[in-house]
Amino acid sequence: MEKTQNKALGFLIVSCLLGWLAAGRFSVAAAAETPAPKALKKVVIAYSAISTSQAPAWVAHEAGIFRKYGLDVQLIFVESGSRTVQTLISGDVVAAQVAGPSVIQSNLQGSGVVLIAGILNTMDYKFIVSRDITRPDQLKGKVVAVSRIGSSSDFATRYALEKYGLIPDKDVSILQIGSQPARFSALETGKIHGVMISVPLTAKAAKMGYTTLADLQMLGLEYQHTGLAVTQNVIKTQPELVRNVLKAFVEAIHYMKTHRKEAVAILGKYLKSDDPEALAEAYEAIGQALIPEKPYPTLKGIQIMLREMGIKDPAARVARPEQFVDMTLVKELDSTGFIDRLYKSTSVAKVAPRTEPAAPPAPAKEKAAPAESKVKAVGTAEEKVKPAAKQVPSPEEKTTLPKAASTVKPAAEEYIIKQGDTLSKLAERFYNSMNKWPKIYEANRDSVKNPHYIYIGQKIVIPPGE
Repeated sequence: MEKTQNKALGFLIVSCLLGWLAAGRFSVAAAAETPAPKALKKVVIAYSAISTSQAPAWVAHEAGIFRKYGLDVQLIFVESGSRTVQTLISGDVVAAQVAGPSVIQSNLQGSGVVLIAGILNTMDYKFIVSRDITRPDQLKGKVVAVSRIGSSSDFATRYALEKYGLIPDKDVSILQIGSQPARFSALETGKIHGVMISVPLTAKAAKMGYTTLADLQMLGLEYQHTGLAVTQNVIKTQPELVRNVLKAFVEAIHYMKTHRKEAVAILGKYLKSDDPEALAEAYEAIGQALIPEKPYPTLKGIQIMLREMGIKDPAARVARPEQFVDMTLVKELDSTGFIDRLYKSTSVAKVAPRTEPAAPPAPAKEKAAPAESKVKAVGTAEEKVKPAAKQVPSPEEKTTLPKAASTVKPAAEEYIIKQGDTLSKLAERFYNSMNKWPKIYEANRDSVKNPHYIYIGQKIVIPPGE
């Protein structure tokens, strides 16, 4: 009996083993029939600053968008644009989000580095100065800081100083310090007297009582502040790789504009900030308002930069903006509808244009009484001439001011320049037409020497409209 039980138990064990083996063979066979996932291509992509203009690279990495396009990206920070361009030239990185001036300067030297996208096509810097400085002329004899000579912060600083009638390196000393946090720290310790920084550091500076002398958007300039750069050799030898990199950046811009909460969290991580006000300013002012949905580089902005560089560099004087860009791929993504399709399914919360409040309601009834009686008298006279026309003016019509009241000429209004102001924006605000900015300029020729630059805190007069 015991032998029979043992035989039965042995048979059961053997049967189970055979079943497991068969299942294993089936699993192996099934796995062999399933195609293996395509391996991600390992690449290194660099970014050159700790500022909101670098957000697309951060978002593409954190939101997994690079992986969506077959890229296993190692994202690295290389301080300053000139050093970042060197990593491109050496082949250590395949693409870089970098300052425009660095690309232009290296290209003029024959590096073959070009921009395939424009991330930020204007200046987002604000000129922050010591608390005791309230006017540009007070910078004379002082020291200001930039990241590196030839960087975008250097260009912006020199441009602003020249517009203020100051000679860089003569009237004002320029010191190379490094990243924005390092430059701001130098301002805090009193080592320097002025610095170009961008949000969210600008919010911190305002809270600490530093003077914001100018928002460089006041200049109304196109400027290739930040772009996505690669070498022409990589475009030629690995076009599909470059195409996928650009697709990831374009989709990252879309993600940033349509996923506010996630985008703000990513900004907080890379900017190393937990200040909700500063992060909100960074998101709205740069992410929503300035980074374009269709990231074309700005040829006009590059031309302006070449003009400035041409003062010292003969090669820049004869160069054409087209030699620093390759728009083939961004045009392809645009013309094929790739970019439009991203935004079709999602409504993007764009910054609404600022509108002026509606006119105040009519004065109190006591003051409107005389006008009311006049309107009634006119109505009675008309009824005698045309008996059929018996329409009585509505209450709204009764409060219409008579011609005598409209002859009072309004007085000019004093206005203090705030960040983001330009003469054209003020003309739109006060006259409902940007084209009427010369009216404001003509009324302030004594204090506004150049209509293309004004500074925060400056007092001007807004002449009355027609």
